[in-house]
Amino acid sequence: MRKLAALLIVAFIAQQAWQNLNVGDRIGIPSADTGGSAVAAAFERRQSDVQLRGHGEVIRILSDDNDGSRHQRFILGLDTGQTLLIAHNIDLAPRIGSLRVGDRIEFHGEYEWNSKGGVIHWTHHDPRGSHPDGWLKHDGRVYQ
Repeated sequence: MRKLAALLIVAFIAQQAWQNLNVGDRIGIPSADTGGSAVAAAFERRQSDVQLRGHGEVIRILSDDNDGSRHQRFILGLDTGQTLLIAHNIDLAPRIGSLRVGDRIEFHGEYEWNSKGGVIHWTHHDPRGSHPDGWLKHDGRVYQ
């Protein structure tokens, strides 16, 4: 009985360490959560450098950021009520030309915390192969 209890404790600790250290994200295993709860958890914990997947509705389209690498920028509203800035590198991936307010977007990228809800970037392939590839999906097409 003691061996079973010890094994369960070790398994629980390992599972918690896996989640808290984002080991799955760091070795390229994307979050299975395609809703807003993973983003909400990262926001609440003020985490950054976390690979996340999710989806939301475009609530605002911003002007491109043309300083350095060019980025298409827009704000998503998530099902949780949180907002999220998407910064999509259009020097490395195609622009979403038909993007409109009200469109649904799926994303996989790196989350960076900020007080307004956070930013998702790295929504493109990594030409150097040293970072997990990200993507955006709009109207059935993947932009990577």
